[in-house]
Amino acid sequence: MSAITPLRDENLQQQLHAAITQVNKVLLGKARQVKLAFTCLIAGGHLLLEDVPGVGKTTLAHALAASFALDFQRVQFTSDLLPSDIIGVSMYERETGQFRFHPGPVFAGLLLADEINRATPKTQSALLEAMAERQVTVDGQTHALPEPFFVVATQNPLDLAGTFPLPDSQLDRFMLRVSLDYPDASAERELLTGIDRRDLLTRLTPQLDAAGLGALYRQVQTITASPALIDYLQALLTASRRHPDIRVGLSPRAGLSLLAAARAWAMLSDRGHVLPEDIQALFVPLAAHRLVAARGASGEALARTLLSEVAVD
Repeated sequence: MSAITPLRDENLQQQLHAAITQVNKVLLGKARQVKLAFTCLIAGGHLLLEDVPGVGKTTLAHALAASFALDFQRVQFTSDLLPSDIIGVSMYERETGQFRFHPGPVFAGLLLADEINRATPKTQSALLEAMAERQVTVDGQTHALPEPFFVVATQNPLDLAGTFPLPDSQLDRFMLRVSLDYPDASAERELLTGIDRRDLLTRLTPQLDAAGLGALYRQVQTITASPALIDYLQALLTASRRHPDIRVGLSPRAGLSLLAAARAWAMLSDRGHVLPEDIQALFVPLAAHRLVAARGASGEALARTLLSEVAVD
């Protein structure tokens, strides 16, 4: 590869790194997970946080919204939640003699879908159109969602009583699935002796706004991906569809998401071009929740197998 290509807007890059630094001060010891979350956000994807309660999933969502001045809405998913509770409802107004649409919490810059797998499939499906097309349709009328629109969903992978597993079509709409895991000893010590995370969240200041995030979207698209890099990405996609241990491989949408995420990861690494290492760093969090095993292996194990078997030319 050639020397590092400088990024064009240094001021925007400084603001982005200031936002990352700010979030890392709240979510201690999770620099990689924070970088993955920022990658997903600036690549225009959606994020699935899968972990046990109390490790900072909601805190991360709040910190991202505060750092980008995003309108934040939180929905606690439960078995009695209805699609209209998320997307909104048309109500008849006697004064005008017409129906008027009342937007739901999905009309937000950042929507936190908390414990998404506790809602019924009918309610989960209310997010399909929103996540894929940035719009919702109610009573035959289409309503555009705000830009930017970013979904952060959480689920507990252990306590599965009363839950409804997300269908493949829903999982494929999440660009990355990330586990925060427990903090290391030094980070946990600071958590125990330092300022309450809720107090820290109130002190966060916006480092970028919606316009800045839009500029980041456009800058991500200018990051160079060479033909050889595309060859490597395609080889991974093809291998996932032909591997004997994989029943359902990666979709074309997964390939587009991997390329977009790799460009964002490269930009966060202060590079103007994508390296194979960027693909490798993102492949497991991007592919593991999409791969359907033929023989019971975990998606993460299958993703790592593909990385080991597909060579970089």
